[in-house]
Amino acid sequence: MKKLSVFIILIGMSWRVFAQDVVQKSGADPHLFQKIMTTTILIIGGIIILAAVLTLLRLSENMSKNIVNQYLAEQGRSIEPEVETVIIEPKTSWLQRLTSAVPVEQQQNIVFDHAFDGIQELDNKLPPWWVGMFYVTIIIGVVYFVYDIVLAGNGTAEDRYAQEMAEADAAKTARLIALGGAIDENSVVLITDETAIAAGQELFISKCAACHGVEGGSMPGGVGPNLTDDYWLHGGGVQNVFKTIKYGVPSKGMISWENQLTPLDIQNVASFIVSLQGTNPVNAKEKQGELYVVEIIETTDSSTTEM
Repeated sequence: MKKLSVFIILIGMSWRVFAQDVVQKSGADPHLFQKIMTTTILIIGGIIILAAVLTLLRLSENMSKNIVNQYLAEQGRSIEPEVETVIIEPKTSWLQRLTSAVPVEQQQNIVFDHAFDGIQELDNKLPPWWVGMFYVTIIIGVVYFVYDIVLAGNGTAEDRYAQEMAEADAAKTARLIALGGAIDENSVVLITDETAIAAGQELFISKCAACHGVEGGSMPGGVGPNLTDDYWLHGGGVQNVFKTIKYGVPSKGMISWENQLTPLDIQNVASFIVSLQGTNPVNAKEKQGELYVVEIIETTDSSTTEM
């Protein structure tokens, strides 16, 4: 027995060295051998546990049978009841072969020797199609485990995670582009489309009018500067206005709207503000800042570029 144990250990060590050498030369996963051994151990352990469970079930069945036989013997009843032999005709129906169903007229042959409230139990077998599917799923599960986990046929978990993250980032980028997420202070353009201007005006009234007034001229003594003249505190033009809206001016109480408005919304608001220049609303606030002169070059029917 000791010699056999030593022999098995030596074979295992030799196989480990051989497997590692093959892995290193082939450039495969360096942990492939450990994965194979782990899988083998799990399979063998599962088989042992299954055998133990089946053995316990058989022992339990024998113990139950002995208890029933002892009870029947004490009652003076026959332990082995005489069963009339009935020849069952060969199953010719495909449905019977598929389900192993026992005809109603022959069910007395599979009745258990116990009843509860007049209800008898039949010793029906599981349908062969169900048993077959059960074994097929076990085989598929083992094959898939070896292919996916041991051999990493679909890539390692790290590779799949990186791939899923890349796909998520691509989807996020596409979504942001669809929402105007690619627009920033460098790529923003002046929009002249009436629908976009109207959308910008609606956002301006709901978000900005409290400080700048509904018409953009603010009020004498108001918080925000006049947005309808040519003088600007932080630079005029759609790019500077976009940047001011996006990042805000915390030192003067203006918050950043980057997390509340999409880049497309900020572009619409900035375009609306630029469109207010020269409107001269009543009771507008005095001029503040420096004069800003911009040269506008038309690029499309609905947008222009400032130079």
